[in-house]
Amino acid sequence: MAKQANGRRGRTAAWVALALGAAAVWAARDVPLQIGSRRIGARADGERGERYARSPQFADGKFHNTVPATMLAASSMPRILAATLTGRERRHPAGPIPVVTPETGGDGLYVTWYGHSSALIEIEGRRVLVDPVWSERCSPSRLQGPKRLHEPPVPLRSLPPIDAVLISHDHYDHLDMETIRNLVDLQAAPFLVPLGIGAHLERWGVPPTRIIELDWDERATVAGVEFIATAARHFSGRGFSRDGTLWASWVIAGPQRKVFYSGDTGYFPGFAAIGEEHGPFDATLVQIGAYNESWPDIHMVPEDGVATHVDVRGGVMIPVHWATFNLALHDWTEPADRAWAEAKARDVRLAVPRPGERVDVDNPPPVDGWWQQL
Repeated sequence: MAKQANGRRGRTAAWVALALGAAAVWAARDVPLQIGSRRIGARADGERGERYARSPQFADGKFHNTVPATMLAASSMPRILAATLTGRERRHPAGPIPVVTPETGGDGLYVTWYGHSSALIEIEGRRVLVDPVWSERCSPSRLQGPKRLHEPPVPLRSLPPIDAVLISHDHYDHLDMETIRNLVDLQAAPFLVPLGIGAHLERWGVPPTRIIELDWDERATVAGVEFIATAARHFSGRGFSRDGTLWASWVIAGPQRKVFYSGDTGYFPGFAAIGEEHGPFDATLVQIGAYNESWPDIHMVPEDGVATHVDVRGGVMIPVHWATFNLALHDWTEPADRAWAEAKARDVRLAVPRPGERVDVDNPPPVDGWWQQL
């Protein structure tokens, strides 16, 4: 009897191991595809490679910032790893994040923030979807990586008809393969992307006719809205190599109204130049979260975000890149708290919507500190 029991336990353990192995293989099956095309950077050929070579930002097989940026000093790693083990509860909300059911309609200027950097800009009757990420994790893996702190405010299939999808760069919290592949089927809009990202999209099944790749200072008009790729201070890469694709901030200009989106960036003098050439803007969407003193060149602290809004000559500032994914070591509420304090100090009109809340740029809601209750 004991031998039979041991045999059954052995077979059960074998089946469990087999099931776990199969689950791991299933979860990892899309990882190579998630990493994206390898025909980027120095390995690009044909017309795409020729475009890279002509770019003022491209040299030695990579794209470069106009102001050099340090990613992360190796000497900082022990301190950062130690910090990840403490204060975890402060990096998460204490309760459910309030999510609002979005509204649409009207011919004015509206911004609906879906969380992190995903937003819908309604500009004079046209709709622009910015850096859409609907997946549970911003990661190549279904099992590992930063997990959402709140659900998307609206299912992807419930979005209204979109006129353009705008991508700032190829990091996982801004360029999500699953979301892109669903949008290809659910929408007819073209994808406007910085140089190189088109190779990722093509590998994921986006028709080349729906891809518009731009270098900094290049522009394209879609559905009566002009899009201009402008400079940012960041980096790119979905695997082990970096800077094979370009990163960008964006100018979104309708016939009468203008919006600026910073993308991910460190603070640099280029924003004042953007404001001088393309401003003023009715609204800005500016990165304020996921910062640390160890990587100041690639993610702004909230005070720098407010300074960027001022530099580009913005009207209403809507902070993004916070609240949805835990990507740094600061407290969950800190980005919004610091941005609010700095906005008051510099007399900046600020709107801090809940995820899904629609901001009427001509009549923005007063800041009520909703996040401080969590």
